[in-house]
Amino acid sequence: MGTLAGEEEPPYAPSGAELGELVIVKRYLGEDDELAQYLARQLNTPLDWPEGGGLNTEHVAEIAAAAACDVSYNHAANGHLVDLFAALPLPGTPEGREFWAALRRVGGDAALYIDPANAGGPFFEYLANGNEGGIAGRVLSFLGKLDNQQRDAVTEVIGDALDHNTFVAGGRYLGKLWMRDAETSAWHVLLASRRTYETEDDRKRFFEAWGNA
Repeated sequence: MGTLAGEEEPPYAPSGAELGELVIVKRYLGEDDELAQYLARQLNTPLDWPEGGGLNTEHVAEIAAAAACDVSYNHAANGHLVDLFAALPLPGTPEGREFWAALRRVGGDAALYIDPANAGGPFFEYLANGNEGGIAGRVLSFLGKLDNQQRDAVTEVIGDALDHNTFVAGGRYLGKLWMRDAETSAWHVLLASRRTYETEDDRKRFFEAWGNA
């Protein structure tokens, strides 16, 4: 291991953004992935396309446009949830033990939905195994069960725990931003996690009804 100014470099740890990217990329792999199935259907191509052929710019543009649909949106929102939690003190560290104990104290039973000791070690690994809505459901259950007093207290605990040197804002305001972002991101995951075949007919009826309005 290299040294810097006579001290060992700390072991590399991926950032929250990198963790989110790893989750998203890993979920795109495999023939059973919904995005792969969606692209094959929308572009009328087999899963092993192109066989021995090359991709041109038009092909890449079509794939990119199709991949921007809401089938992949829940992956991106889940990656963002990872970033939000990665900004909090890590479990197993002195700061993390203090933070999660404070969150349990002010959040009561609601905090158990996202507490590392209660959720288990593989909490976020579920994302890579195809359970796109599981983490989002826990986040919304946590936030939804807080009463107004608890919500204010949780906001302060989270805001105080965030790195003020990085985010340059007051604790309470940072806490509000975190809570608002987590709630919206989790809702986006659940909204987009419905399978395409479940929403296709709904969308057809939607466009027809609004077109005839």
